[in-house]
Amino acid sequence: MSADADLTELQFTVFGFVSRPPAEVYEAVADPAILSRYFTTGGAEGRLEPGVAVQWDFADFPGAFPVRVLEARAPERIVLRWDGDPATTQETDGTEVAFEFRPVGDGARTEVRVTERAWRPTDAGAEAAFGNCMGWTGMLAAMKAWLEYGINLREGFYA
Repeated sequence: MSADADLTELQFTVFGFVSRPPAEVYEAVADPAILSRYFTTGGAEGRLEPGVAVQWDFADFPGAFPVRVLEARAPERIVLRWDGDPATTQETDGTEVAFEFRPVGDGARTEVRVTERAWRPTDAGAEAAFGNCMGWTGMLAAMKAWLEYGINLREGFYA
């Protein structure tokens, strides 16, 4: 991969619309009991509050991941940092993930945007970024299915 001379890091944004109000969608990420129903298949421990560290575990990718909460402003925004491979990330303490919850129309729907940043502009950095992009896209689809229909899309999807 030949990096653009001005390109210093890789980042991406994915988004989707959920037919629920922003406060409910925010809680689906902030509340570990809800997050564990559709995303963290091995469970989540700890509510996403500013300055705390929580654990996310995925049965399909064994091992708990430490997640540090940089910002949590209900019902608008959550910013996290989690570890990454130093060979693929720009910063020594991993990548930064920002969730934005934007009301749509009369507020009965929410646009959810997930931006993750801080990968090196290298082949390994791009591969890691694309993998996480797939993961967050899947998370948004799973969130929509769970909140709107009570269906767990991740069950059996990766294993």
